[in-house]
Amino acid sequence: MTVTIYDVAREANVSMATVSRVVNGNPNVKPTTRKKVNEAISRLGYRPNAVARGLASKKTTTVGVIIPDISNTFYAELARGIEDIATMYKYNIILSNSDENVEKEITLINNMLAKQVDGILFIGGTITDIHQEEYEKAGVPIVLATTYDEANKIPSVNIDYAQAAFDAVDYLIKKGHQKVAFVNGPTETNIIGLSKLEGYKRALQENGIEFDEELVTYGDNTYESGSEAFEAFHERNIIPSAIFVASDEMAIGVIHSAQDHGILVPNNLEVFGFDNTRLALMVRPKLSSVAQPMYDIGAVAMRLLTKYMNKETVEDQTVILPHHLQIRQSTK
Repeated sequence: MTVTIYDVAREANVSMATVSRVVNGNPNVKPTTRKKVNEAISRLGYRPNAVARGLASKKTTTVGVIIPDISNTFYAELARGIEDIATMYKYNIILSNSDENVEKEITLINNMLAKQVDGILFIGGTITDIHQEEYEKAGVPIVLATTYDEANKIPSVNIDYAQAAFDAVDYLIKKGHQKVAFVNGPTETNIIGLSKLEGYKRALQENGIEFDEELVTYGDNTYESGSEAFEAFHERNIIPSAIFVASDEMAIGVIHSAQDHGILVPNNLEVFGFDNTRLALMVRPKLSSVAQPMYDIGAVAMRLLTKYMNKETVEDQTVILPHHLQIRQSTK
């Protein structure tokens, strides 16, 4: 049978209110009484009801995390950063995959609010007017990571995606490449994809190279779409000397398709990825990539959320973490 707070109170010969104060860490309990209650809890195997405690305190110490796809290596490492900080601050995580589907994202937000979460971390995806409306009604803190709203009204943690793309393309151009193609992720509604495109165009402009729309194609950040992107270039007889790719997974698709056509990387074609996930080390040749600190993004986002949930001082609600270029064998 389930052990209740009443059973503990009777075992320790104290009131249920005293047991509640011990369980909730109230300092106004005598050390001898606290010891007696804890011993009773241990003997009986009592487990406090988190839901009941949450109703009483109006806090559940639970955070909802909405992530596009936990099977993606990028988001897996980011989620680890979230979980480690959540554990440090004694928060539990409810994790859901959104598949970057707006309707599903809105449903997940409302489901988490129904579970009385104390805050929500929204990872990736696109912040639409519908999201904004839901966040304004939520009544709990929301923090974004690897995405942001255009007005920067919602707290967020990111890198400077436009500058990161600029740095990678500028690096390739400075090496002598005059024909750098770009395989981007979605841009129709995706602010990160638009930022990377902006950085790509700026690198061309600052190096005196005219933008050629034929050299830009789009995928969905998966291996398959990277492979399809290269095939599209090949079918149109577009032969760049280097390709900048908006995700490592797509970049590996590009490399493998190029190799299938007898095109050697990096001898005939240099490929530069984005994210610097573990996949970059698993492909041959090893992939040069824009390194963004995935673990740190998750950890900083979770810490920022704890500040809002605990009403701590927040100096800057828009956090931009540093990136760098990780050069490997896919570029000479």
